[in-house]
Amino acid sequence: MNEASESTIGADLAGSIDAAHTDDGFLGSRLQMLQPAKGYRAGIDAVLLAASIPARKGERVLEAGSGVGVASLCLATRVPGVDVCGLELQEDLVRLARENARRNALQTRATFVEGNVGMQVRDLVTQGLEPQSWDHVFANPPFYDPSSNSSSPDASKAQSHLTLGSELGDWVRFACTIVRPKGTVSFIHRADALGDLLSSIRAHLGGIEVFPLWPALGKPASRVILRGTRGSRAPLTLRPGLVLHDRDGRFSEKADSILRHAAPLLLDQPT
Repeated sequence: MNEASESTIGADLAGSIDAAHTDDGFLGSRLQMLQPAKGYRAGIDAVLLAASIPARKGERVLEAGSGVGVASLCLATRVPGVDVCGLELQEDLVRLARENARRNALQTRATFVEGNVGMQVRDLVTQGLEPQSWDHVFANPPFYDPSSNSSSPDASKAQSHLTLGSELGDWVRFACTIVRPKGTVSFIHRADALGDLLSSIRAHLGGIEVFPLWPALGKPASRVILRGTRGSRAPLTLRPGLVLHDRDGRFSEKADSILRHAAPLLLDQPT
């Protein structure tokens, strides 16, 4: 996309923020992100997942299903020198993600392309997504099966939350095709879907780490972060996880440092 067309996009969005978009702060307002006022909206899952990616300066990271770019841009903000690319099915969200990168001065390190996890290898290459060339791949896959859940009346939200023909295994196969040997693949998902996720991922990755996200002490985990390494033979490890809220309902000290201060989420350290 050339500079002129990016400027046009910025002008178009600026005129419609009040009507169709909100301007939301992430990482203690280090990032200002345009999101659709209606439909799927990124929240703390995106920030926590981005904080868990073990990327370093000079590495290349791909996010599948990047939406308006919240997770990708959180990662680019936290790790200077890392290059991030987001792959997103919905054209309108790709447009917003590109504008979000521009308005946060991250457009040189964060790019967004239109596509989906079912793309053929030749089409991935055309989009600049060469298989086995990415240091880390991560995703927040759709959470619900449309056969057992009623779809949202908002089409964008439905595509984000329901599988709509894209099975969890498709996300795993895509990630494991695109990541380099010894690279990592990370997902955040519902805790009650952990069995399905492990079943899909075991054939492709080793050194799997399961990291529960506890809403509060004494409550069952509602989400898990799962990370594996391509080509590793290390055994599965269940990590202690992170408690998100204290008894008073406020974010725990560790969660607050991640969500507001861009701290990393280290899966192998006590939290």
